[in-house]
Amino acid sequence: MSEILCQWLNQEVKVSQTVSPKSFAKAFSSGYLIGEVLHKFELQDDFSKFTESRVSSSKLNNFSRLEPTLHLLGVQFDQNVAHNIITEKPGAATKLLYQLYTVLQKKRKSRLTGLEMQTMQPLTNIRLQNMKSEAFRDQRLSRRRQNEIMAKIQAAIIQIPKPASNRTLKALEAQKMMKKKKEAEDVANEIKKFEALIKKDLQAKESASKTSLDTAGQTTADLLNTYSDDDYIKKIQKRLEEDAFAREQREKRRRRLLMDQLIAHEAQEEAYREEQLINRLMRQSQQERRIAVQLMHVRHEKEVLWQNRIFREKQYEERRLKDFQDALDREAALAKLAKIDFEEQALREKEVHEQIAVERAQARYQKHYSMCAEILDQILDLSTKVADYRMLTNNLIPHKLMHDWKELFFNGKPIYDQASIKHLSAKPSVEQLIELEKRDFLDSNDYDDYKNMVGEWALPEEMVDSLPPSNNCILGHVIRRLVEKSLPPQVESAEPELPSFAIKGCLLGKTFSGKTTAVKFLQKDFPIQILSIDTLVQEAIQAFHDNEKITEALPIQNEPEEKASLVLQEKAKESQASSNTNMVVRCKHWSLFLPLFLLLGAETNKTPKSEEVKSSDSFSELTVRAQLGAKSEQLLKKGKSISDMLLVSIMVNAINQIPLDQGWVLDGFPMTLNQAKLLEEALTGYDRNLIELEEKKKQISTLAVDPTASKEVPPPPSAFDFVMLLDISDNSSLDRMNDIMAEALSSETPREDINQRVAAKNQDMDEDQNLRDQIHHRIVGFLDNWPLLEQWYTEPENILIKINAEVDKESLCQKVKEMFMTEIMKKENKESLHGKQESSQEGKGKKGEASLKRKGSKGKSAGGKVPVKKSPAESTNTSPTPVGPPPPKPGSEEWVYVDEPIAEEIPSFLVPYWELIESSYIDSIKKVLRHLREDRHTVLAYLYDIRTGFQQFLRRPDHKQNFVSQWQTDFNSLPDDLWDDEETKAELHQRLNDLRDRLWDICDAQKEEAEQERLDIINESWLQDSMGITMNHFFSMMQAELNRFQDTKRLLQDYYRGMECKIPTDDNKKFTRVPLVQLCTKDVLECQLRIPLVPRISISLDLAMSKSKSRALLKDKIDYTLENVELNFEADEKLVIDTWQQASSVISHMVTAEIHQRLMEEEKENQSADAKDKSPQMSANKKVKNEPPKKKKEDKKAKGKSPPTAEASPVILTVEEMAEMEKRNKLRLKIKEEHLAALQFEEIATQFRLELIKTKALAFLEELVLKAVDVYKLMEKWLGERYLKEMASVEKLTEVARYHIETSTKIQNELYLNQEDFFINGDVKVFPDPPPPIRPPPVEKEENGTLTIEQLDNLREQFLEIAPKGIIGNKAFADILLDLVTLNLGTNNIPSSWMHLTQAELQELTSLLVVNSEFVDWRKFLLVTSLPWPIPLEEELLKTLQRFKAVDDEQLGTVTFKQYMQAGLWFKGDEDVKIPENPLEPLPFNRQEHLIEFFFRLFADYEKNPPQLDYTQMLLYFACHPDAVEGVYRALSVAIGTHVFQPIETPNLITEKTSFLTDMSPIAESPEPEENVISEEREVREEKGEEIPENANTEKISMETLLRVFQGGNDAQDPNRFSSQLKMENIYAENFIKVFQDLDAKNLEAIEVAVLLKHPFIQDLISSYSDYRIPDIKMILQRSEHVQGSDGERSPSRLTEEKK
Repeated sequence: MSEILCQWLNQEVKVSQTVSPKSFAKAFSSGYLIGEVLHKFELQDDFSKFTESRVSSSKLNNFSRLEPTLHLLGVQFDQNVAHNIITEKPGAATKLLYQLYTVLQKKRKSRLTGLEMQTMQPLTNIRLQNMKSEAFRDQRLSRRRQNEIMAKIQAAIIQIPKPASNRTLKALEAQKMMKKKKEAEDVANEIKKFEALIKKDLQAKESASKTSLDTAGQTTADLLNTYSDDDYIKKIQKRLEEDAFAREQREKRRRRLLMDQLIAHEAQEEAYREEQLINRLMRQSQQERRIAVQLMHVRHEKEVLWQNRIFREKQYEERRLKDFQDALDREAALAKLAKIDFEEQALREKEVHEQIAVERAQARYQKHYSMCAEILDQILDLSTKVADYRMLTNNLIPHKLMHDWKELFFNGKPIYDQASIKHLSAKPSVEQLIELEKRDFLDSNDYDDYKNMVGEWALPEEMVDSLPPSNNCILGHVIRRLVEKSLPPQVESAEPELPSFAIKGCLLGKTFSGKTTAVKFLQKDFPIQILSIDTLVQEAIQAFHDNEKITEALPIQNEPEEKASLVLQEKAKESQASSNTNMVVRCKHWSLFLPLFLLLGAETNKTPKSEEVKSSDSFSELTVRAQLGAKSEQLLKKGKSISDMLLVSIMVNAINQIPLDQGWVLDGFPMTLNQAKLLEEALTGYDRNLIELEEKKKQISTLAVDPTASKEVPPPPSAFDFVMLLDISDNSSLDRMNDIMAEALSSETPREDINQRVAAKNQDMDEDQNLRDQIHHRIVGFLDNWPLLEQWYTEPENILIKINAEVDKESLCQKVKEMFMTEIMKKENKESLHGKQESSQEGKGKKGEASLKRKGSKGKSAGGKVPVKKSPAESTNTSPTPVGPPPPKPGSEEWVYVDEPIAEEIPSFLVPYWELIESSYIDSIKKVLRHLREDRHTVLAYLYDIRTGFQQFLRRPDHKQNFVSQWQTDFNSLPDDLWDDEETKAELHQRLNDLRDRLWDICDAQKEEAEQERLDIINESWLQDSMGITMNHFFSMMQAELNRFQDTKRLLQDYYRGMECKIPTDDNKKFTRVPLVQLCTKDVLECQLRIPLVPRISISLDLAMSKSKSRALLKDKIDYTLENVELNFEADEKLVIDTWQQASSVISHMVTAEIHQRLMEEEKENQSADAKDKSPQMSANKKVKNEPPKKKKEDKKAKGKSPPTAEASPVILTVEEMAEMEKRNKLRLKIKEEHLAALQFEEIATQFRLELIKTKALAFLEELVLKAVDVYKLMEKWLGERYLKEMASVEKLTEVARYHIETSTKIQNELYLNQEDFFINGDVKVFPDPPPPIRPPPVEKEENGTLTIEQLDNLREQFLEIAPKGIIGNKAFADILLDLVTLNLGTNNIPSSWMHLTQAELQELTSLLVVNSEFVDWRKFLLVTSLPWPIPLEEELLKTLQRFKAVDDEQLGTVTFKQYMQAGLWFKGDEDVKIPENPLEPLPFNRQEHLIEFFFRLFADYEKNPPQLDYTQMLLYFACHPDAVEGVYRALSVAIGTHVFQPIETPNLITEKTSFLTDMSPIAESPEPEENVISEEREVREEKGEEIPENANTEKISMETLLRVFQGGNDAQDPNRFSSQLKMENIYAENFIKVFQDLDAKNLEAIEVAVLLKHPFIQDLISSYSDYRIPDIKMILQRSEHVQGSDGERSPSRLTEEKK
């Protein structure tokens, strides 16, 4: 059928999702596809509101919309069907779709719409659906009629003549409205009374029907419970429940129909009454109308009288309204201020919370940081420990040491020793306690390894085949039975303290997380009880005030409550002594206790005192709740908080009052871990801590375990079925608190009395402040306690459910409801599974009992008390037959232990005796293992010490270097004339041979001393002592095993003899002692020794040599020094084997003696037995004689077949007495068999452990000897290698010396011979080297007519004497140059190429340097003649200026030479100066470095001390440019300090710059760089001209700066001679003043550069000013050289003539 439906849905209907038979239920579980199908058939108009989500709210929405449509189609659909479809129950969706398919097919055939189908429904359904609409329609018609009647009445009254008065009409209308309101209120009250009566009737009917249904359901449930719990009965129960639910639904529909009919009937009656009223009003007589007219006249007169009064009242009303409006405005203003204060308070609260959160985060960070630091310290300790032991063990760390360190590291214990624990005081320190814990931890690990035979005590290869002994089950059973006899287990109460409830849980969360809202919502939908601790405390205190006493009807119910309270009180006394910090009232709302404290303070006189209450008899008559309330009140009166124990008692008391079949949920409780523990213990009766302690005790290693008693204890049940956490952030909690307070402020109703309003407002503010103050403490308290609670509710069984509470109220309630329903279903499933398991367990128990009966087992099981006596028939049935299976062996699973009663004194003696055996055995083994562990560290340290000590001994000083140094000194002191003499060389060779022999003698002596030191180390008694101590440790372990066996044998003997009702024998034999090795040679008396000693045999070296002669013949080389070690090891090995054999034989003798004693006792009993028992005894003896009891295995076989013994009785016995005697004999036989089996099992285990100890001891001794021998061999290896290296170094020294002797050269470097190292020390020279030659100073050469630095300095000094200010007349300047050229005065001042200049050329040169047509600036001349130097760019000038300003701290505008060199220029000296290899050749001259110093001398003022340089003036000189206009702009930039942009339209007037740059041939290096610099600056200028920013040239320039740029700042030397210059300066100043005034700078303040440049005078001045142009003097020099080359050299006379 599902395939047909899928084909119909996918092909015909074509739903949005492909449906398959497998996913049919899942696809239709949300209801979306059903709505889509109905929508495609035009039956579901609201399909757009359907959602495809699988959330529960979406599913409920979809199915609620589908319900009316399905009912319209006639498809059976109710709540059960919807629930089955939602839960994907198989077949539910298929059944509904099949019904829908048939209905839709009929609809398609009939072609009916939804409206037509609705009209075709039965009339009853239509009447039920439309009854209410008809009733409301009748009501509307009646109201319309009433309004029409009132309108007619008003029209009739208006027709009567009356004075037109608006005020009178208003008063009448007001009266009419009041009457209408009163009538409406009366009608509403009557309707409410009628509805209340109807509700009471309906409730009575419903209660009657419910009681009948409950009784019927109870009877059916009782009947059904008597039958088996199968599916058929469940289906019948479910069908009955569905029928009851259907009857209830039909009853509800019938009541709804009756209500609709009643409403319609009332509406008809109301309409009839209104019609009657209208008829009566219309039948008024004419007389009544006349009387009405007269009344209207009188009323008019009265109205005229009342006009003034009405007007006056109106004025009063206006005044009152105005006052009321003012009051409202004031209230609004106050409310606004309160709102602002509230917002500020909320912000402050958030800040405080953020601060608390930051502090918590910091604390958490500190905690994590400390943890990480501790772990890191441990890692470092482990690493350093490993590094230390790598040094000690030569990078071979033993596995045991590394394992111990890892265990210490993983358990958080320090690896290094914190303190010494050899001598502990009465109060050890913290470090010593840590060391003790660490020692005990390692001891426990070593003991576990020894017990389980793992790790270091793993079985060796030769013992792998023989399996280790298993547990001694018989001994374990004996010990468990003795312990049970001595300490009988406490009988647990059969009645649980807490009955089983339907569902139980709790809701936890922060403040304002929605706990109370969620539980109230659950209480509406589910029959559960909500318990809140604050409400319960108040009710308890109120019950105490009300004197709530115990009623006689409920004595039984109060008994468990009193018991629980007494138990909790006892627990409280214990917990108060340990922790007083948890005694705090932790309820959800602390504000609830504020009125409680006030109430207690006001009624202290009314309530009795606490002492009187306790002493009075009435206190015992109070209920438990009242008594708890009295204790709570007593604590609160004292100002103390209610303890956790008291709170839990109140809660448990409330839980016990709840009916058994009703669930409960706790609201916000418990809030701490202590409360959770106390509550769980009170409700379940289990203490989880005690259970964990018992489990730990069980896990403690015991020597014998009973496998039948090792059963896992099921975990205790939890007090709750679920624990829900409403998770919410802290900020959300604060926001909700603020929202609640804001709603409280906004919902306040206005009060008439101002005093009441102020008082209420103050009270609310106090409550709000109290809540605000506590919200942080609550949040912090929850955050502190929640991690512990979360661990408590998740570890044994995870019952914690986390729900995100940061949603709206409805969503949260819905989530909680869904989770609650899920938990209910889980509990139902658990209960059903638990019932099945119990039934299955009961069946298994019956089967087990039947099987035990079939086996016919004797005695009882573990812990039981079943008597052993059986009937003769049973005994004959249990007798073995040759055909049956072999009897079970003692200790196996099939063996039934003998549990005969024993005397009470035996367990009281044997249990402490066994505990003493265990403790002494474990302590002995741990102590021995500890000593072995410590000895291992001692051995490693000692071997490392002897290795390092021997290495240091080998490195001791040998004084060979003194002889070598003396020989080298004598060799170098030989005179130079004897170096080539042959006799001298022979003498030197002889001296070298003597030195070599002496050095060899020193090496031989060193070797002999080292060999003797090694022999002394080998012959020390350390190794023998260490081996003796180690053997004693292993012998102590053997002694511990031997003692354990002897004690266990005595315990088993006493136990079984007590079971046989025999007196325990006194074993007068002393315990066997394993002899130890005597380490000291002193004589000790035997009476002073409790332990026998074996003398240690140490073999001497001579004896070893004599014994090892035969071995020496077989070996090529033998180290006779180690032969003694090997022989001593063989002797120790033999001693260990002998001791082991002795201990093993002692144990075998003990077992043989015990068996022999048993046989002797049996023989004695057999001799005294009656003759009637001889026949079975003879047959049994024959069986024994057939097997000779010679060995241990034969004894074991004879042990199981020994004849039973029976007491002799002279009297003739009856059949019953014979059977009884036979049973006794069999019991004795079984006791003997079990006893001997346990003893032999213990013997095998002890023999195995002794063999393991022997094997490990031999391996340990062999390892110790191998370590020592390896060290001794390593020392020998070091000794030999050292000797060979020393000899080789002497040979190398000899070879070097012979080479120098043959080559006749001195040995300048020191020959170094130290121990085995030889080398020539290049750092030390015996005689000094000859001094190197002095390099001549660098000299500058004249090249290409360029003036040298010396020539420039000479010219500067001459010009400085003539014109110190820097300005000289052009004629005087030309004469000076002509004198230098013609009179040979310039041979040292100017280059040779300048000597050929004519007077005209000199005048032309002067004209290029003329300033203002009369003067020459000689500094500019020297600056030009000093070329080539890098011409700076404008950016470089500005950067240089900034550096000078940075150096000029006082901002004086001048710098010293030191500051000048610190700032530097835009270029530096030549860095790529090649140093010549020839030391006699001078270094190349660094011209640029000397030029930098020359520029300071050129521009500095030497009149000051020290000389000062005006760096701005110097940079103005360097601002010169081949383009005069460009030079002016560069100078302006330098003067201002920033870049000045040149306007685009400024013409370039100087066109000679290209020729100046291209014709500079005298200096080959200069044209290309200068041309590149100028072209680069031109490109930069063009780019800047094209892209001038908007805020360009906004810097301001002053008058002083402008005059400095355009006059150079120099004064003339002679005012008379340079008067024209002074006039020119005045002209510039006047022009600049006019320019500034034209530009609105009347006070000559600084103006912007951009504004200044736009002035026409400034533009003309810039275009015509040529002082910042670099003159081209190289052109004149080139021309003179060209003329000289064509005409020849000119004579000096010609030059003088031309001069004249």
